[in-house]
Amino acid sequence: MSAEYLTKSFKKEDVQQKWYVVDANGKTLGRLATKVASILRGKNNPRFTSHNDTGDFVVVVNAGKVKVTGKKADTKVYFHYTGYPGGATYVKYRELIEKKPETVIEHAVKGMLPKNRLGARLFTKLKVYAGSEHPHAAQKPTVLEI
Repeated sequence: MSAEYLTKSFKKEDVQQKWYVVDANGKTLGRLATKVASILRGKNNPRFTSHNDTGDFVVVVNAGKVKVTGKKADTKVYFHYTGYPGGATYVKYRELIEKKPETVIEHAVKGMLPKNRLGARLFTKLKVYAGSEHPHAAQKPTVLEI
């Protein structure tokens, strides 16, 4: 079988990674998170390789202005266990979006990435900011409409 029929498996060195800026103002949390996770993974590109990091960097701004549908704003609860007996903590969505709005988007995107070393490496390429300013202007990110 000749090499022209074989599927190309891309490595991280073969891929030029891009930077994107996503404005979360008025966007639905779940729909935003699925698009961002897909870009981090590299599934939006023909060079996608499932076992390598072929995705792009994503900067999310205005994280505090993301919305949820239905009654989730009142009923959604985030759970965290400290590892100590009696160390279960529950935080409501409304409290978390006021105190640390970045955590809401990070939690949603992290749940959509692989649960292994590759997923941990992909998660480091996500940058989330509560306001409209970000320190990544030097990378010349392109605005991505979702």
